[in-house]
Amino acid sequence: MKRSTLLAVALAVAGATGVYHAKAQTAAAPAASAAPAAPASAYQARAADVESVDGIVAALYDVISGAAGKPRDWDRMRSLFAPEGRLMAVGARPEGNYVLRAMSVEDYIGRNSKAFATMGFFEKEAARTSETFGQIVHVFSTYESRHAPEDAKPFQRGINSIQLYHDGKRWWIVNVLWRAEDARLSLPERYLKSH
Repeated sequence: MKRSTLLAVALAVAGATGVYHAKAQTAAAPAASAAPAAPASAYQARAADVESVDGIVAALYDVISGAAGKPRDWDRMRSLFAPEGRLMAVGARPEGNYVLRAMSVEDYIGRNSKAFATMGFFEKEAARTSETFGQIVHVFSTYESRHAPEDAKPFQRGINSIQLYHDGKRWWIVNVLWRAEDARLSLPERYLKSH
């Protein structure tokens, strides 16, 4: 598969996100930002997506997953994120240092739409650890990425670090930061079981 199609989550995703692959991140030139979208509050969220932490995390994984060529519901994704929300991937460069690629929701959509047109991508949560304080929640979500739901083994695993806040009416995603597992870093046992 070409590097240009290995944008994978994207979390992948949504991780959330894991679609934007760490190797592609290290070689790709920065993409031009997509046209500005309406503020996230302009997109009507599904009640079930934003009424609980479980709902919004499930919606994040669901909205980025699908068969090759299946259009994603990008307005649904936009409705999950706070207007300032970001998606960020950590990846290793060949020389051994690490880089962070930060994206707006629009950047993520622009970067991954072409890949999703030609590549099946299904990401699911395998385990979760959460911390809560008042209106903020930090979710450490272990993800598995597959090209088809029936694939026996994921082509990628890692952690989506998801920050959420509740505004008194609904949950919002503030940030998704992910790191894929690789030959130098395996998922610890504690992140393979939900706590």
